[in-house]
Amino acid sequence: MFVSNRRFCLIVKYNLSRLQITRTLDIACFLRIRLNQTQIWINPVDQSSPSLYKQKKSIMRVFVTGATGFIGTAIVQELINAGHQVLGLARSDASAQKLIDAGAEVHRGDLEDLDSLRSGAAQTDGVIHAGFIHDFTRFAEVCQVDKIAIETIGQILAGSDRPFIVTSGTALVSPGKLATEDIKPPVNPGWPRASEQTGDSVGAASVRLSPSVHGDDDKHGFVPILVNIAKEKGFSAYIGEGLNRWNAVHRLDAAHLFRLALENAAPGARYHASAEEAITVKSIAEAIGKQLNLPVRSVTPEAAAEHFGWFAHMAAIDCPSSSKWTQEHLDWHPSHSTLLVDIENGVYTK
Repeated sequence: MFVSNRRFCLIVKYNLSRLQITRTLDIACFLRIRLNQTQIWINPVDQSSPSLYKQKKSIMRVFVTGATGFIGTAIVQELINAGHQVLGLARSDASAQKLIDAGAEVHRGDLEDLDSLRSGAAQTDGVIHAGFIHDFTRFAEVCQVDKIAIETIGQILAGSDRPFIVTSGTALVSPGKLATEDIKPPVNPGWPRASEQTGDSVGAASVRLSPSVHGDDDKHGFVPILVNIAKEKGFSAYIGEGLNRWNAVHRLDAAHLFRLALENAAPGARYHASAEEAITVKSIAEAIGKQLNLPVRSVTPEAAAEHFGWFAHMAAIDCPSSSKWTQEHLDWHPSHSTLLVDIENGVYTK
């Protein structure tokens, strides 16, 4: 081992598995090595500074909640394609068959069946919690279900080095300003979902998803909501000048980030799944109007609640988000189509 005043080189040879790895690391990183099924773990302790590390992970058996959802199905396929084994949570026979068809194992249960969560976490090497009950008519209640589910899984993983990834969002990290991974907002009383903060309490890392996770088969995301409202009202709308910004990511790029986060995450780390930092809501409304052959109009802030209903807050939010730190630390480089391209290609208006 050679040590300089700023960096050191680490050379590890593991002849039994014919593994030979050379890594250059910054001394600001905390180093943890475990030669178990050829695993090497190197975790940073400072999220504010760039890291020069990369990890090599062994094949893992991963418990995935939300495994048959819009994003979860992409995560499952991403993990399997990378050689990992997946144990997917399934509530119904249809969901179970979907997992079998994808090449995953089935674990029967749901987010409110705490014994099923304990069992799934106990028999795997890591957990991705991508499940959430999308019932906005009882939002506070399902947010509490999410909180208890994270705490339950976290209790099983406590004291181990098994990674735990929870799902959060970028929209409310820093409204009106560019959100970055180092910002840790408190729980918003007006938005009771606290996945990220609960994850912190059990040593999990978080993937913050963009307001628009887009791609084929997106039926319940924010863009489908705007499309349905436009069809109902007879025009595609934005609020005021429409210059408020969303960030966006393709679901396959998001799935790739979940895998990288699982393989490389440090407890408490935040990763931003935002491939596009800022897209004006006006440009989204215009793309929707063009595809539906409907006029595009501005509505006043006072009329927004009547036009958008419960979605008025999200239609008005300004939430640009950077993923610069995430891309540097995880070598994540989004490569799939952009949001406007998906809209223009008829993904949402077929």
